[in-house]
Amino acid sequence: MIRFDHATKSYPGGTVAVDDLQLEAPTGQITVLVGPSGCGKTTSLRMINRMIEPTSGKVWLDDTDTASMPAHELRRQIGYVIQHAGLFPHRTIVDNVATVPFLLGTDKKQARARSMELLERVGLDPAFAKRYPAQLSGGQQQRVGVARALAADPPVMLMDEPFSAVDPVVRDQLQDEFLRLQSDLGKTIVFVTHDIDEAIKLGDQVAVLRVGGTLAQLATPRELLSRPVDAFVAGFVGRDRGYRALGFTQSGSLRTHEEPTVTLGDPLPSGSDRDWVLVVDAAGAPQGWLHLGDQPRGAVVEDRMLYRGGTLATQGGTLRAALDACLSSPSGRGVVVDEAGRLIGTVTAREVLDLIESQGTPS
Repeated sequence: MIRFDHATKSYPGGTVAVDDLQLEAPTGQITVLVGPSGCGKTTSLRMINRMIEPTSGKVWLDDTDTASMPAHELRRQIGYVIQHAGLFPHRTIVDNVATVPFLLGTDKKQARARSMELLERVGLDPAFAKRYPAQLSGGQQQRVGVARALAADPPVMLMDEPFSAVDPVVRDQLQDEFLRLQSDLGKTIVFVTHDIDEAIKLGDQVAVLRVGGTLAQLATPRELLSRPVDAFVAGFVGRDRGYRALGFTQSGSLRTHEEPTVTLGDPLPSGSDRDWVLVVDAAGAPQGWLHLGDQPRGAVVEDRMLYRGGTLATQGGTLRAALDACLSSPSGRGVVVDEAGRLIGTVTAREVLDLIESQGTPS
């Protein structure tokens, strides 16, 4: 458990970065700090590991005042992940991950073995171990940064906008991987972001901060979306918070329609009265939509022909995912798959909206 006890950070000249912050981050949960630029998110985070010292008030780690501990001992208990990974460019990936165990005196062979386990755990090919950071993509470097933070098995992790420097597709993958890791490890995590969608997706609880470093609201994502405490929070969360709230409402078993398909490598279907046809692979997993009017008669279906902008909804997933699958599909038909990613059928936006209406407004 991490607790801010009237913590304040001010600077000469009167600037107040964090003002009388009272906040508890429960053990084993993800607490996300979110807010506009200048609201004190990163300052609050760095007060936990004493990279920034509070001007007044205290920060507690379980039952211990962090100010009573030597800073180096405190930081050994805390993993720290930053925006650009902060890897050592002259060290291999395996040795970057093993940095803290090396410093703690762990045998090199043992530390490197642990590093290899962690690289696999964060979804990296062990073949990357002997490479250098410059040989990895931004997303891969961020995975290494997470692995390095986990190397000494700290009970607490601090994460300062760790996924903001990568493209949206990679960012979504990293978020999913992070949630999978947390379900296995159960760390106490404080996570900083400026992105409300990321906060809602990742947080067990979300703390919205105002400019000047004051706490506006601390709530679960569902409560934040349905009951913002004031106009500032409502404005920051955004006008489409009702749509975001659908991410917490299960769709149940969607009634789908059978969707005609064509398999990659097969000839285009003839005599179809539809403009769009869904393309699947040999295992029945959707690959994208094909516009029949754009292709010459007798052509063979290839990857390059496909429209891949549509999202997929998993049967039994959320209403938001189901509606997004419909709205993002060029055919207007949302694609529904099973847990293995195989096609079940399609559904229309009207059908999803009727289901939303029948279930009532999400709360």
